[in-house]
Amino acid sequence: MTHDMPTDAPKDTKRDMTRDIAALIGSRICHDLISPVGAISNGVELMAMSGAGTGPELSLISESVDNANARVKFFRIAFGMASAGQMTSRAEISGILNAISTPRLTYVWDPAEDLPREEVKLACLMLMCLETALPRGGEIKVTYSNSQWKIRASSERLEPAPDLWARLGSVTGTEGLKPSQVQFILAPLQAAALGRRITQGSGDGVISLMA
Repeated sequence: MTHDMPTDAPKDTKRDMTRDIAALIGSRICHDLISPVGAISNGVELMAMSGAGTGPELSLISESVDNANARVKFFRIAFGMASAGQMTSRAEISGILNAISTPRLTYVWDPAEDLPREEVKLACLMLMCLETALPRGGEIKVTYSNSQWKIRASSERLEPAPDLWARLGSVTGTEGLKPSQVQFILAPLQAAALGRRITQGSGDGVISLMA
């Protein structure tokens, strides 16, 4: 038996339901992954302390596990549920971004204050959109002022895909999207939920998203 949504349901209700279902799925996946990844990290640490494993092999495993752990935490914010009144500390999000930074692609979190989880969720989704425009890496800097995000990507080579960038100004459907591009649906949905709209700007070696 199927339970279809009434066709006369308000459009905003459909959007909210889509966003909430996606967030519940994201939370569930991240919740189930964070424990085993954390356990592997603890095991690698114990091996290093006991002297049972040393050398470049263990270092590589340790770095990979730390990156995976940070990525799961990042995805939990970007794709997971955010309860009313829930806050994300500057220490938490800046620590996560530092952990997933690489020599090729670095992230800078500028806001000094703790912020509502719903706001940080939007910033993370916009950041993921900008990542796709940096085929050779670069720097992504996140700022927040007067209740507005400005996320700026700089690189010697920028390649924003026009068809994806065209989706950011309004809520669109899934047609033509790959799983790796889901942020281009979710970012406008999250912006709309906060009563805002994503806009774009670009210059010499720089591309920005604002909301």
